[in-house]
Amino acid sequence: MTFDHVLGAELGRPGFAADIAPVLRLMPGTGETVAFHTDDAVYRELHEHGDLGALTAPINPVTGPVYVEGARPGDALAVRVHEIRLPESGWSQSLPGAGALSHRMPDHVVSRRVPIDADGVHVTARHVVPARPMIGCIGTAPAVGTHSTVMPTTALGGNMDLTDVAPGATVYLPVEVDGGLLSIGDIHAVMARGESSFVAIEAAGIAVVSIDLVKDAGFRAPRVETADEWIFVGLGDPVQESIRRGYEDVFDTLVEVHGWDRMDAYSLMSAVVHIELGGPTGSETPDPLHPFRAVGAVTLHRLPKHVL
Repeated sequence: MTFDHVLGAELGRPGFAADIAPVLRLMPGTGETVAFHTDDAVYRELHEHGDLGALTAPINPVTGPVYVEGARPGDALAVRVHEIRLPESGWSQSLPGAGALSHRMPDHVVSRRVPIDADGVHVTARHVVPARPMIGCIGTAPAVGTHSTVMPTTALGGNMDLTDVAPGATVYLPVEVDGGLLSIGDIHAVMARGESSFVAIEAAGIAVVSIDLVKDAGFRAPRVETADEWIFVGLGDPVQESIRRGYEDVFDTLVEVHGWDRMDAYSLMSAVVHIELGGPTGSETPDPLHPFRAVGAVTLHRLPKHVL
């Protein structure tokens, strides 16, 4: 497909912030496509040098931001993912102190270049898996300060690492500043849900999206719409708080938006609304001595569309 607008990877930087000048202004609902190019410079440096301390490239740079005309605090951006293009290779890396299995891996960087071709993603010499490209980091800008592109995930998005943020999905992101200021980065060629290593099969790439606007949405966390489901993101610390908040958003949507009887919503949710842990980035700022250690949790609450 052709693109209406192209944003180069050189526009990538770490952090979502309102004081970063927009690189594009866009009218919502036009169907115009924006191609966000992302890079993998940090993984190339780690592969070459094997030293976190020697990095010059930022971790998880996001390309943007895009100013959406008419977006105001309280609205939500509806970002439709049309396509994700992958390069000829990606990266699998073990970073000291990162991921659920760091204690099983060496205390130094271990890096592997992973070929990607028409057959799939060559994760090992014996295992080729189908590519399932996704966007790991997508969000809008906060009214105050800077939100990280690593962790924590916030009510405005960020490094959510959700496999559902893939072609065909629409991501709904709360707006806190005029224009929303959308940025996108951290493309994965394939990732198991939960991302045990904290580094999936990472890759440079191109995310092609269009943007619409939901006025007065009042969302307190991101949501993802697929062909079959509404996925509500729960954020909190401890994990029980994430679970409760995500359940509340599903329940309130059924009762307040769709007009359901409260007991009907309660019963139906207990039967068909599945939950799971989302990406590994947590929902609170991590201990500064352990910057890759997530605090809190991201949960996903899946509401099947066929019941609505």
